[in-house]
Order: sequence, then C-alpha cells, then structure tokens
Amino acid sequence: MPVACAHSSMDLQEYMDDFTARDWPQADEGKVRFAMVGLGWWTMEFAIPATEVLDHLETTVVVSSTTEKAEGVADEHESIEHGLTYDEFTEGEATDAYDAVYVATPNALHLPYVEAAAEFDKDILCEKPLEASTERAEQLVEAAEDVTLGVEYRMHVQPAVRMMRELVDAGFIGDVAMVHGNMSQPLLDINDNYDQWRLNPDMAGPGASVTDLGVYSVNTTRFVIDEDPVAVTATDWSGHEAFDEVPDERAAFTVEFPDGVVAACTASQNTQETSNLRIIGTEGELLLEDAFLSGDRELTITRGETTITTEFDGIEETRRSLEYFGDHLLTGTDIHGDGDHGIVDQRAIDAIYEAAESGERVEL
Repeated sequence: MPVACAHSSMDLQEYMDDFTARDWPQADEGKVRFAMVGLGWWTMEFAIPATEVLDHLETTVVVSSTTEKAEGVADEHESIEHGLTYDEFTEGEATDAYDAVYVATPNALHLPYVEAAAEFDKDILCEKPLEASTERAEQLVEAAEDVTLGVEYRMHVQPAVRMMRELVDAGFIGDVAMVHGNMSQPLLDINDNYDQWRLNPDMAGPGASVTDLGVYSVNTTRFVIDEDPVAVTATDWSGHEAFDEVPDERAAFTVEFPDGVVAACTASQNTQETSNLRIIGTEGELLLEDAFLSGDRELTITRGETTITTEFDGIEETRRSLEYFGDHLLTGTDIHGDGDHGIVDQRAIDAIYEAAESGERVEL
C-alpha cells in the first residue's frame, strides 16, 4: 500500500507494522577492524561495546593521550591488539591492524587524525560536527577525498526518523511548510567542570549549545525533508558563569529551506533535558517526542482528522550507526552522511553564530 494512500488509522497501523528500519544494503561476509581515536565516555560506553556485539565489526586499536590509558583499555578487551598514543597513531604505528578509524576527539582535534587516517588509506567515521569551523571542515573533507568519510549522524539510523523521512517523501503530510525543533540538556549536571572542552571555543568551535545540540535540529530536518538550508537568522544569550567563553547558553534560530520552508529551532546546554521535532505540512504533521535523546521515541502522525501515535523502543544508536557504516564499507555502497553532507551543517552552524552576533539574516 502506498504511504500517501494511508488515510485511516487502520491503514496507518498496517504501514507501521510493515515498516523496515534497516533498508540499506547489509553485509553478509567480511569484517571491518576499527581504530578508536579518543577514549572519552562515548567511545568507552557506546562505540567499543558496539563492535563487540556486531559480527562484522571489531575494535583492534585504541588511541589516547597516554600509553597508560590506551594500553589499560586494550588490556580490558580481548580483541584490542594495540594501545597507542595520538603521536604514535599519526606516525603510522600498527596500520596493518585496522581498516577504518572512528574519530571521537573534541571537535577542533578531528582534522589531524582524519588527515593521518586518510594518509594511511583508512576509511573514517567522524563524530559530528566535522570540525570547529567551516574552513577546517573543508580541509578535513579535502584530505579524505580518496577514502570513505562518514559523519556519525545517529539520527539517520533512528527508526522513527527514517519513518518520518519515508512519510514526507511519499507526500503523506502534503508539502512541508514549517518545522519546529528543540534539544536542551543540563550540561553541568552531566559534567560540572567549568573548564570542559564543550565550553571552550578553542576546542568546541564558536559556541556550545548550537554546535553540540542545535545541529541535531538542523541535520535531522535536512534528512527528513531532503533539502539543504539557504539562510538563517538567530539570537543567543549566556548568563551563567560557566558559559562566560561562549555566547549561547541558550539559542533560538530560524533556518530557511527552499520553497518557503521555515524551521524554528532552539537549543540550550543549561535547561531541563528535553527534545522534539515537529514537521508540519499542508495536509498533516509529524511530531517526534524525545527526538534526539537516548531512550524510547514517540511519533504522532496526523493527516486530516486521522491521528495515530506509536512508540519506538530505544536502540543503541551508536551501535546502529557503526553497523550502517560497516555495511556500506563491506558492500561498497555510498553512505548518506558523507563529508560533503557534513560541510553543509558546518556552514549552517557558523552562519547561525554570525547571524546572532550581527542581528542580520545570513545567506548560505
């Protein structure tokens, strides 16, 4: 049954029951060995464990600031053969032991490790955003032009988000007209160190909330409606002493897309943890609650007078994202969130800060 023809709640439920979240080419043989660069909590709690449960992935090398930390992590995992320092990695040690690299350092340190990995002819999955500025992001993508470069957009593999993309593409809500997006969290409850890298422009980029959280609204909107932004406006504010070095303890911004589509977005690193994404069309709307946070998702689909809400059980999104990347490498197929895709977000982020500072609309 075509999605656009699913007018009744029964038809919608039938569509949801038949929906396939893993619709990309999947590998049935081969294995990708990863070097994990940057051993922060995300790598330790999500990335390395993902490769331990997926048959076609394996972590064989870990890279950190000290030999003690890297080798300590290596000793804790049977598959890890080498624990390297950052210098040892960039100098080319143990290149025979891995096929691909996962880069999860602070934003401003992505470039040197991507450059090194590309020089060693290794494919790369890089955390978002690509770098701390558009200029450095462009250098990064240029350096990796001869290898596969993916950006770790976990929303691209989130089943609820993939369903939204399919419904929009099928015209289920008519023409997209407006988008509302938000992501907020109490960063200092997660890490109470005022000197952490997310609050340091030299490490994070021009700000904290838009760079780290607002990018989810921008990129997920791009993915769902399959359009790229053309202009932005913005305002931001910081008052807490921990945010003295960044302008955006709180931020609100609009993102203009082709054909008059306007996204109104907010982000904050110092409020209640909450997130949502609403796509409003000429004939219906899609509302995703807990859109960008971990855990279960709730998607409410409306077309005319028909409304149905469905819950999506929480998945390990980093695991799914690594699975997706590995499948594309082993099947030789293109990844959606590649380097060129990532540069569009980087330009939008920089433009949002420029618009907030100038008070003027900035075209992309």
